[in-house]
Amino acid sequence: MGGSAFFAICLLHSLIATTCGALMMFYLKEISAIGHGSETASKLLGSTPHDQLLIQTSDSFAGLLLCVIGFLLFMVAFVRDRDFQIFFAKGCILLHFSMALWRIYFERRLEDLARDWPRQLVGDFVLSLSWVFFLVYSWREKYD
Repeated sequence: MGGSAFFAICLLHSLIATTCGALMMFYLKEISAIGHGSETASKLLGSTPHDQLLIQTSDSFAGLLLCVIGFLLFMVAFVRDRDFQIFFAKGCILLHFSMALWRIYFERRLEDLARDWPRQLVGDFVLSLSWVFFLVYSWREKYD
């Protein structure tokens, strides 16, 4: 049963990463306006044409990276080795925890993003919590 939980969590995270990545690559202005508000989104997109091109290129590559992560999560979902699943879940928890620390120590200091980091921190917490539940379920299944 733990394998099906791992499969479901991986597919959910894969869907989230792939969707966010595709939206970042193709609909950056719209997603920025929805996520940050139109005034902040216009600031985040740069003021000069050169800055706008650099920021757009950077965000497109970040979106592509998210799509690749989504496809990797999709492939990992089919791994049936219990030890690998537990190792992978611990790594994902560490990754989400690191991202939360990044938001706390650096993003909150940016004036334009200061009001968004608590909401994103909750998202990091929820995503890592799904892996924690998988580990708890796996340990319960192992020791019962």
